[in-house]
Amino acid sequence: MPLPQLLQLVSLAAIWGASFMFMRVAVPELGPIALIIGRAGIGFLTLLPFLLYYNLQRQIFNHWRSMLIVGITNTALPFVLFAFATLTLHAGLASVLNATAPIFTALVAFIWLNERLGRGKVLGLLIGFCGVFALFAGKGDLNFDATALAIIAALIAAVNYGFAANYTKLKLTGVSPLAIATGSQGFATLVLLPFLPFTMPEQPLTLTGIYATITLGAVCTALGLIIYFNLLAKLGTAKAISVTYLIPVFGIGWGMLFLEEQLNGSIVLGTALILFGVGLTTGLIRTRWLNRVSAEVRPPN
Repeated sequence: MPLPQLLQLVSLAAIWGASFMFMRVAVPELGPIALIIGRAGIGFLTLLPFLLYYNLQRQIFNHWRSMLIVGITNTALPFVLFAFATLTLHAGLASVLNATAPIFTALVAFIWLNERLGRGKVLGLLIGFCGVFALFAGKGDLNFDATALAIIAALIAAVNYGFAANYTKLKLTGVSPLAIATGSQGFATLVLLPFLPFTMPEQPLTLTGIYATITLGAVCTALGLIIYFNLLAKLGTAKAISVTYLIPVFGIGWGMLFLEEQLNGSIVLGTALILFGVGLTTGLIRTRWLNRVSAEVRPPN
């Protein structure tokens, strides 16, 4: 991988990994919905000048229904669910659960689009879900408490990402990624705005909460998407998606560095299993040994 793209990949992982830290800082002050309205709205306003510069606004008007669905399933719902989850979960753990998105992308494609699941993907799904179980077990019990609810919310968010990825591929192939990103952030803001009067913060915001929200929108959302689209163009999907591996590293690292979060054995084990499962599911980890094994046990014709 060329050095410029490698640096962009690491930078993107650092930016997206930090988003969980900023959510954990800001969500107690704003609440999940108000925070994500701010994040998506700022992201939209940051991306809008680029959209207008490249004269891509017509693509939003032509595909507004599909972008509305993407805005709901790729931004509004998962962002709110992750913001809710970070009320309870550490930023590092939330970033690990976010890494299950490629696993759910493959599962949704199998169920909805009848895409074939090879042996490697099936094994990856099983290992990834074992990692999720390890995170549940790390609570110390399997009771349905606030931590369990937060983990489930984060997993539902990842399912939404999986659906949105497949829906985008199905309905928005050929549409500029910049138009999709800008339109989805705008529609997500519009969808959530009616809920704002019922979720307004009761206490005055601190500068820390305000700065965290601005950073989430302008840097973690807008700048992160711009870098990601550039990586997609330069490296292709297979290599660009490798950022999935690095996000939990930075998510855990930022949480430990700035929020004094601690690691435990279940998080380490769960992270390792989930990332290994993601690698198998996405094909980043090759499974030639599976093919050899299957060839050895295949009955003769």
